[in-house]
Amino acid sequence: MSIVSIVSMETPVPAKPPAQPASPAAPAAAVPAATGIPGRIVAIRGLIVEVDFTGDRRPNLREIMTIPDHPEIILEVNSFNEHRNAICISFVTSPLVRRGAKVVSTATTISVPTGQYALGRLFNAVGQAADDLDPIGPDIPRRSIYTNATSTRQFNNKDELLETGIKVLDFFTPFVKGRKIGIIGGAGVGKTVLIMEIINNIGQDPSKLAFFAGIGERIREGHELYETLKQADMLKATAMFYGQMNENPAMRAMIGLSATTLAEYFRDEEKRDILFFVDNVYRHIQAGNELSTMMGQIPSEGGYQATIFSDLKRFQDRLYSNANGSITAVQTIFVPADDLTDPAVQEISSQIDSVIVLSRQVAEMGIRPAVDLIRTSSSLVTPEIVGDRHYLLVTQVQAIMQKYDSLKNIIAIIGENELSPQDRADYQKAKKLTDFFSQSFHVTEKLNGIPGVYFNREQTLSGVEEILI
Repeated sequence: MSIVSIVSMETPVPAKPPAQPASPAAPAAAVPAATGIPGRIVAIRGLIVEVDFTGDRRPNLREIMTIPDHPEIILEVNSFNEHRNAICISFVTSPLVRRGAKVVSTATTISVPTGQYALGRLFNAVGQAADDLDPIGPDIPRRSIYTNATSTRQFNNKDELLETGIKVLDFFTPFVKGRKIGIIGGAGVGKTVLIMEIINNIGQDPSKLAFFAGIGERIREGHELYETLKQADMLKATAMFYGQMNENPAMRAMIGLSATTLAEYFRDEEKRDILFFVDNVYRHIQAGNELSTMMGQIPSEGGYQATIFSDLKRFQDRLYSNANGSITAVQTIFVPADDLTDPAVQEISSQIDSVIVLSRQVAEMGIRPAVDLIRTSSSLVTPEIVGDRHYLLVTQVQAIMQKYDSLKNIIAIIGENELSPQDRADYQKAKKLTDFFSQSFHVTEKLNGIPGVYFNREQTLSGVEEILI
């Protein structure tokens, strides 16, 4: 998928610029409140706060405002209205945020800690530690979450396969360094379990760092993942960002950008390869939709915000590879009401390279992972990337599975014995392939008592060849 450059959000200009613009917001530590631009809250609508100013000076877009002596209050300037009042998004719910309250600008933007201090830690959307460990001191370098995305076309990256050890993924949707993989499915079909197994199998490579962005998912799942990585001694090569479903939409909408910022730092400054996991990217759009509703903006198709494309593109365009390193993104995608035609699902699918579809029908058959072998696809299955042998096998398997799907209706009416010998043979091969691609996971060993199994790519291809003979 080609990635285009986007305009920097670091120093955008309001519709009506102030007569005496303030200096650009910097990602450094906040300056003393006395030096900021003072204002007063005049209206509150949910998380949307309107701030009035007495003079001509105005803060910059994306600049943080706070209540004096209460730095925990974070109001981010989102826009300016016709009265030149700042429309801010509040990241915390507090009785201190009320009409008439005095606020002041800080000349900073939302930022995250960088460097080795950030590894093994858990952060929220505004870069604060959320793991009850030692606090991140003010002397730790921080980076603003608002940066440019750069086109990958200026780099000549060689396609390199990453082995997951999961047969159905390595066969149908091979992971390629620096590309994007989407895991689509409704509630309860195994998206989070699958991504935990991928982290378990790939993340143990000491040469790679694993970053995790939990957006709007269950608190229990985040806790289980944290404990799993801790027990496996993998936290030292991991950084986690959580904006779970108990958080307000401002936190959930920003958590992806915060995690991406730290991943960019290690890719560009430390020259590391990053495995970037997102659970769930649909919640990123959903949180933006909630904020859009609070602002009174007119929705577009399907009731989503009118900026759905730019909101998603701004996030996806920053997950790319360059000459320093790579960011390989694995993203789960919730499907509301199991409807793959949902506008948000379609928008996300158009911006990823491989689509892994988890089916409720397959899950009800007791097959894990519950991958729909027909609707799962990848633009990366080409002879140039996976080789002729792998490409031809995938083509043959897809043809057999398509035939199997059409024969099921015929068999339901006339029975399998009425099929031609060739059709019966293909039907049996399809059933064997379905069973072959089921697999026990390491992360579920304690739940079902079945040991997890790892299959390398050669074992997977050989197993498919034996069935097709």
